[in-house]
Amino acid sequence: MSPSKQTTPVQNQLHFEALSPDNWDKFVELFGKRGACSNCWCMSFRLPTADFKAGKQNDGNKNTMKELVWAGKPTGILGIIGGRAIGWCAFAPRENYLKIEHSRVHKRIDAEAVWSLPCFFIDKNYRRQGLSVAMLKGVIDYAKSKHIGIIEAYPTIPTVEKLPDAFVWIGLYKSFQRAGFQIVDHRSKSRPMVRYYCNK
Repeated sequence: MSPSKQTTPVQNQLHFEALSPDNWDKFVELFGKRGACSNCWCMSFRLPTADFKAGKQNDGNKNTMKELVWAGKPTGILGIIGGRAIGWCAFAPRENYLKIEHSRVHKRIDAEAVWSLPCFFIDKNYRRQGLSVAMLKGVIDYAKSKHIGIIEAYPTIPTVEKLPDAFVWIGLYKSFQRAGFQIVDHRSKSRPMVRYYCNK
């Protein structure tokens, strides 16, 4: 049944799983032959630029992500409907994302332990159906279950009415706002730092 013909809102059908060897195949199916976008495999924020670009060849980024998963490292959360992954949120301790740690725009604002949520990927057949907010709420519930205190993200505030899908993968600020995140640093007018405090 196509998403447009489903009688139950897709948000109500979602359940969430942390990426693991058990659901790796679902992740691979979701990302497809292009590795989400140009063989990224959600490694862009994790690797030095040269290593990331090199990893676009010969499944390098895909294999690096797989190594992290098989080593039991936190990588992200899958949104699943009917046994199939239709959404993904990268989610791990901030220090795992080198480009964020070295960013001048998104410098740490304190010494708190935070987990970062730097990007989304949603199956093209399920986009623009409110899944971003549902995915964020799923990540919040997961964080609370693991006693993670602070979730941090770096979404965009669009300067044009409609952004290409590639630019939405960092997340739209309005989605984070609807999920209860608050701006904690506005060094960049279009890319604020937002946080959700799970213990409040």
